[in-house]
Amino acid sequence: MMRTPQPPDLIMAVLSVDLLVQILDRLPDSGDRKSFRLVSRGFLSAEALHRRALRVLRREFLPFLLRRYFALESLDLSACPALDDTALAAALHTAGGCQGLKAVCLARATGIRWRGVEVLVAACPRLEVVDLSHCVGIGDREAAALAAAGGLRELRLDKCLGITDVGLAKLAVGCAVLERLGIKWCMEISDLGIDLLSKKCRDLKVLDISYLKVTNFCLQSVSCLEKLEDLTMAGCSQINDEGLRFLNNGSNSLRSIDVSRCNNVSTWGLVSVIEGHKCLQKIVAGDCFPELVPLFLTKLSGLRDTLNVLKLDGFQVSATSLQIIGVHCKNLGEIGLGKCRGMTDECISELVTYRADLRTIDLTCCHSLTDNALVTIADHCKKLTCLLLESCSLITEKGLDHIGTCCTDLKKVDLTDCAVNDTALRCLSPCLELMVLKLGLCPSISDKGLVHIGSNFRKILELDLYRCTGIADGGLAAIAAGCKSLKKLNVCYCVRITDQGLKHLSFLEELSDLEMRGLVHVTSAGITAIAVGCKSLVELDMKRCYSVDDAGLWALSRCSEKLRQINISYCPVTGVGLCKLLGSLRCLQDAKLVHLTRVSVEGYEIALRASWDRLKKLKLLSGLRHFLSPGLLQMLRARGCRIRWVDKPESFCLPFSLLL
Repeated sequence: MMRTPQPPDLIMAVLSVDLLVQILDRLPDSGDRKSFRLVSRGFLSAEALHRRALRVLRREFLPFLLRRYFALESLDLSACPALDDTALAAALHTAGGCQGLKAVCLARATGIRWRGVEVLVAACPRLEVVDLSHCVGIGDREAAALAAAGGLRELRLDKCLGITDVGLAKLAVGCAVLERLGIKWCMEISDLGIDLLSKKCRDLKVLDISYLKVTNFCLQSVSCLEKLEDLTMAGCSQINDEGLRFLNNGSNSLRSIDVSRCNNVSTWGLVSVIEGHKCLQKIVAGDCFPELVPLFLTKLSGLRDTLNVLKLDGFQVSATSLQIIGVHCKNLGEIGLGKCRGMTDECISELVTYRADLRTIDLTCCHSLTDNALVTIADHCKKLTCLLLESCSLITEKGLDHIGTCCTDLKKVDLTDCAVNDTALRCLSPCLELMVLKLGLCPSISDKGLVHIGSNFRKILELDLYRCTGIADGGLAAIAAGCKSLKKLNVCYCVRITDQGLKHLSFLEELSDLEMRGLVHVTSAGITAIAVGCKSLVELDMKRCYSVDDAGLWALSRCSEKLRQINISYCPVTGVGLCKLLGSLRCLQDAKLVHLTRVSVEGYEIALRASWDRLKKLKLLSGLRHFLSPGLLQMLRARGCRIRWVDKPESFCLPFSLLL
């Protein structure tokens, strides 16, 4: 008897795989692509053929996924904290290698050592991009294994503390076509390593040496890199103006330089850089030197057609200096003036009168600014997309009304600690493109203000309501109804919120980061609603939620499989709940477990042993250091887990029986 063709079979009879792949090209939304591959096996095969990038959340699925998605070009394993050499080698062997793979992210995969790197390089002959940042086990031997990837063009090694000049030398010799390198916080690298790197990797375009203990000699070597476009050297305290003068030779095509927090650099050093590079597009010099000298301001005229970003946080400024910047920097699109001393309404007026094309203005902690500054900005900067006004406490709804009316392209607004109210939010309602809104420490905002947000800001992705004590469950209902794309929400210490408010939030399927400290009326019922509804949740902070017990942790362990970071400090949970949570969440990397007074030492021991191979960060009471077994602590440290011991003995009480 012949089988009656089912609808998916009929579809496959009409649509070829090539046509299905073209359809996938026109589905940018991840949810739509997921629905597509669930139609039938044919659709699933087409999706496997089409997919070029993959982010793996669970180590145990890696072999299966590599076999299915054989056409991958980019693989992100940063969410697999328990990944080690054995698991990586087994997955690559099962998949028969990854011949087309070009980019691999292993950030924070602290179980990876030289054997894993060696297998990866052998299995992926087309490898061009590797990210090993924050892998504390990566050292010179791993660098030597990676050097076999001769086609490597981009490498991130930020905070790989074991790498020295020897490892960098091996990379420089083996990866001669390297174009982008990040070695931020690699404290064992010195001038010698940078010198050899500069001689061997002549194609370098982007270099980050922030916080290294390098000297001026390092910049003498870097100045010979003819193709260098972006140099970041934040916090290099041993470099001074003499070092920057080496960059004056103009032998490279420098477009961006960052000397922020370089305490020994002054405007004279930056002047020499500007003189040698007339095509600079970005200068970051925040918290570097105290004031702008006239010569520096004059030299900016040489960058009138190229300079696009200028960050001068912490400087002493005046109306005259900002007028000069406005007049000379015709192409300026972003300016950072946070914490600048001497900032007044007149300063803003002089700047924006000449620079109407500004798109980003950072005025964080410019306490003297009033509504007059906002009116001036609104009148001139019609294309503004980002306005940061944290702690500008003198502004009111009057100034924001002008901003809302004239700057309708705004995508990010920071009004933290500005004491704005519901009327101010109504004034911003014409800004329909808003994606990030920060309103922390604004207690005058109520549910009425959140209704304005939910009704108008449909594209919002991040909302900060930290200590907005006037909001309650009704406001969260408005947010959940109108802001369906919300990914990050902070409602810490909004003490009127109850379980009902969290039930409203549970309809936000895209929510990945929820901060809800100090919600004293929330119980495990509210946490359960979040766990069941918010399937994308990655970070959860419920410190001081005094009514959340084991039932909430059980719900999270069952439903929040993507959770990577959690804070349950001061919650009345027991060792059973803690063990269930840490043992079940396979993606968990960061846990803050302070003042869990109902958890015994044995409870901590069992829970941490259940997750020792995944955890990268732990926060515990210092009193526990003396009671947890040395073997457990050694295992955690061996896998790169950083334990932060906090000393709060007055709140730390172990049952007497446990001390015997």
